[in-house]
Amino acid sequence: MTGWVRIAGLGPGDDALVTPDVQAAIAEATDIVGYIPYVRRIAPRDGLRLHESDNRVEIDRAKHALEMAEAGRRVVVVSSGDPGVFAMASAVFEALEAGPKTWRDLDIAVLPGITAMLAAAARAGAPLGHDFCAINLSDNLKPFALIEKRLRLAAEADFAMAFYNPRSASRPEGFARTLEILRECCEPERLILFARAVSTPEEALHVVPLADATPEMADMRTVVIVGSSATRQIARNGSPLIYTPRSVPA
Repeated sequence: MTGWVRIAGLGPGDDALVTPDVQAAIAEATDIVGYIPYVRRIAPRDGLRLHESDNRVEIDRAKHALEMAEAGRRVVVVSSGDPGVFAMASAVFEALEAGPKTWRDLDIAVLPGITAMLAAAARAGAPLGHDFCAINLSDNLKPFALIEKRLRLAAEADFAMAFYNPRSASRPEGFARTLEILRECCEPERLILFARAVSTPEEALHVVPLADATPEMADMRTVVIVGSSATRQIARNGSPLIYTPRSVPA
């Protein structure tokens, strides 16, 4: 087989944060497959087909990519951030496992990218400097009861937490409930970073104590990072820095 699939992360938004491996794969590709706004980040050129699709058809998108690769096409499946973090890599492997056995002989590779979580943390300092976890707050693919359980356990374990997909127009109540849970489990001084559209011209960062956080501070372009009980803020000229120390006293 001459076709292949590359599952690539385009980073948080700035083209300068797209890795050289991803750039090389896109340069060799015959087809780009992905969610509409991510495909539109790819510059058109002769010999390249752009396949845009809606946000909730990940498995159909993955099957299409695998079918084209089996036919000899060189296909890049694009996601924002890193494709293995709440993105297309899992969808491709889910389709691969359920699909024809011949697909398992395809040349498939995952090309990592810079996640919004890591880009946001770097902008603010080092809030993920010790143990942390990432939770997708969307209940499209799992019940909110499971999200609530994970929030409570993560807070009990005193992890720093990064939240993806915190609040959308169709489910504004989920993040409000998240803040309620955090207030039940954490002290009111706990630092929260709201990082919106990091590395784009619309970038905005706000650090507030948990007591001052409101649901309206987040939307679907926002990554929310909740510090651990040890996370600190350093005042300085310009934007403050927040960081979580690398160690915990015995």
